[in-house]
Amino acid sequence: MSTASYAERRWQGRASIETRTSWTVCLTALGIAAVSFAAPAITVVGLKSIAAELGGERSVPALAYSLAWLGASFGGIPMGRIAERFGIRTTVIGGAVMIAIGLVLAQSGGSLALLAGYGVFVGLLGNSGINAPLYIYVSRWFDRRRGTALALIGSGSSISAAIWAPIFAVSEAHFGWRHTMLLFAAVELALILPAAAITLGPAPEPVGADGPGIAPRPGAPVLGLKPNTVLAGLMCAGFLCCVPMAMPQGHIVAFCGDLGIPPSQGAAMLSVLLGCAFVSRQFWGWAADRIGGLWTIFFGSVCQITAMIGFLLTQNEAGLFAVSAWFGLGFSGIIPAYVLAVRELFPASEAAWRVPSVLLFSGSGMAFGGWLAGAIYDTVGFYAAAFAAGIAFNAAHLILVGSLVWRQHRATAAR
Repeated sequence: MSTASYAERRWQGRASIETRTSWTVCLTALGIAAVSFAAPAITVVGLKSIAAELGGERSVPALAYSLAWLGASFGGIPMGRIAERFGIRTTVIGGAVMIAIGLVLAQSGGSLALLAGYGVFVGLLGNSGINAPLYIYVSRWFDRRRGTALALIGSGSSISAAIWAPIFAVSEAHFGWRHTMLLFAAVELALILPAAAITLGPAPEPVGADGPGIAPRPGAPVLGLKPNTVLAGLMCAGFLCCVPMAMPQGHIVAFCGDLGIPPSQGAAMLSVLLGCAFVSRQFWGWAADRIGGLWTIFFGSVCQITAMIGFLLTQNEAGLFAVSAWFGLGFSGIIPAYVLAVRELFPASEAAWRVPSVLLFSGSGMAFGGWLAGAIYDTVGFYAAAFAAGIAFNAAHLILVGSLVWRQHRATAAR
């Protein structure tokens, strides 16, 4: 594949829609994501205290966290269409209000209130109105550097964890988890509502028109296949790659404990993993603008599977730090690249439902992968079998994405 020819063929003779306002919108969207993604983290930071007050079962706050992300994934499809009809400003403001309502409900009673607050309001009605709609919206402000912008938006969860986790820890120690939720609900509204109201105006790319570049017309074949066949392939790929993606992130601290490594060092490995992910995501965005979304997914997956093999083979602390850093470098650019791939392969008029559809499967893969690793461990008593299963999912992902990359390469070479 010729990187230069890909970019040149895509943009030769085309005017760009990007302006300084595009980056203002992108950075504002990043800030909104960094705030909205923090709501589920309260249950992670306060897991022990929430469990102790609600009966001692840690599975309850852990389930609340999972439901928040699953709800955001499932709600993305209808929220994408709502944003197309009523505007991104209305959708994001509505999502922020739902998050606040969910936090108020979650702290008001017992386990049922916690699960309903997070699953229904924080996830299904809240972050679903912010996550996928913002990806779609920001993509319409960019053409030449769309991959870079999407990668920056994808950093919202990493920035959120880095900023808010220490604040939540201090707040819960002084005020308790219930008051922390109430305080964050007020802060979240105070930060997101004015930012959305002032900045999130109409995008320059018309909603009903084809995007710039090589995206086909509605109904036209994609990579020589029916459009929905390619979309189904991307959705399956999103699930397959996110199963192994979730395993080290959710279990690395426990994995280290089984090897005799102190939990503090396991937490430090998680910080290294997420820190490398944030830094390298900007590189993947730069690369995606030059080689395209599908190639970025493929190369990111290659890096991810080598890191998973490293987790399977490495037992010492120094080696695990190195593997954690490599894993963060590898997986970080994959999800934004899916959004870019959808925008490259399908018309702009279809982004409102095709992007959330892919994100639904990737989010489901993350939830399933975290659960699967725990279930395998409970069955066999060690994590090697779980990581081996993750490698198998990653290998299937490489085969599937590799076939799409091969078809795209043939189509590009024929132009």
